[in-house]
Amino acid sequence: MITTTSTNPYNGEKIDVFENHTQEEVDDLINRAHERFLSWRETSFEERKTFLLAVSSELNKNKNKYARVMVNEMGKPISQAIAEIEKCAWVCEYYAENAEKQLKRELIETDADKSYVCFEPLGVILAVMPWNFPFWQVFRFAAPALMAGNVPILKHASNVFGCARELESVFINAGMPKNCFTSLYVGSDMVKHIVEHPLIKAATLTGSGPAGGAVASIAGKNIKKMVLELGGSNALIVLKDCDIAETVRICVNARFQNTGQSCIAGKRLLLQEDIADKFLKKLLKKVGALRSGDPQDETTFIGVMAREDLAADLEKQMRESVKMGAKIAIGGKRDGTYFEPTVLTEVTPEMPVFYEETFGPLLSVTTFKDIEEAIELSNKTIYGLGVSIFTADVDEAEKMVPKMEEGSVFINELVKSDPRLPFGGVKESGFGRELSAYGIREFVNKKTIFIKKFHFS
Repeated sequence: MITTTSTNPYNGEKIDVFENHTQEEVDDLINRAHERFLSWRETSFEERKTFLLAVSSELNKNKNKYARVMVNEMGKPISQAIAEIEKCAWVCEYYAENAEKQLKRELIETDADKSYVCFEPLGVILAVMPWNFPFWQVFRFAAPALMAGNVPILKHASNVFGCARELESVFINAGMPKNCFTSLYVGSDMVKHIVEHPLIKAATLTGSGPAGGAVASIAGKNIKKMVLELGGSNALIVLKDCDIAETVRICVNARFQNTGQSCIAGKRLLLQEDIADKFLKKLLKKVGALRSGDPQDETTFIGVMAREDLAADLEKQMRESVKMGAKIAIGGKRDGTYFEPTVLTEVTPEMPVFYEETFGPLLSVTTFKDIEEAIELSNKTIYGLGVSIFTADVDEAEKMVPKMEEGSVFINELVKSDPRLPFGGVKESGFGRELSAYGIREFVNKKTIFIKKFHFS
């Protein structure tokens, strides 16, 4: 019997021990999910809407309970964990209200008497999900998948199996039919078998590039659709005419929320030389005021990193960059899973903190002379998830948009996911989209219907 232990990263205490599913149990759960799909796909949008609104209600009514599971398993500060549960409720409400029109038949004028495209569910969809937003990442996939008539099955990160268990209980407590949502307790070594299972019709993965590439190769060999949302190294481009105080506030939030453990965090601050000194002075004051401590404390903004090896990796990136000439302006110390909010200045593109993804509370700062150099620096990465541009001249910022190699461009705001907007990246940040009408149409059969009548003479 293989087991997985869930550990609190803040105090090192053991939370729970989970018995991993065997291959036979996995196959049985997939079969059960498929049986549920055969009936779930026949439900009306109105029926699905009722169920999903019940899920939203369950999340809102018990948000503190579900939030504390995240706090305990991956160290997320409680106020941010509650906000995450509230966002999950929102995405359920969004798709409950919008899915039917998003999947409405599209009539198309052709030489047929009638031609249209309809959108039909595929079946059981595998979601391989990460630990950093253990509820939100799952719900932003599951809500549209269910409203489209699919049945999700989850392989969650091994350090958040408690969250996986609670996610399944959300649907059960809301009165959803059994096996509409299933959590599998398995390691990454079981993913190949799951993807290859004939009743798994498609897969989505949020995580690292190597993990995405490995799963996508398996899906590709088995001719199965995939959506990948991978890493990011978002730039925060700060132009000299920005509102400095507001931009500092946004940039600090963009980098340090969720203790910096976010694919869409603003990791590289690109700062125009003209205002560099003034901006950095305010930025460092703001970073220095961030409250670190017990994630259970409502006043804590910076918790701990989810695992000690992740904190050690970030420390290594920092140390190597410092050896190459970067300067520690604030922070720079690590104690187990706790990593001080850190800002490195004088960062150049060949340093690890610039060209690698930094997944933790570390912000790199690089200065530039003009807009052309800012664009070049922003694009000087293998990733392309998103970028933020801060300026009083939004017309000029919009002219920059076509040159940005990104999935999204946010002007005078941090990059964030919103159910109403498509979310995803280009380059090594992945492919496909989540959220909005684009997201719900990823896992459907876009079926063409062409009807021509006989016209008897």
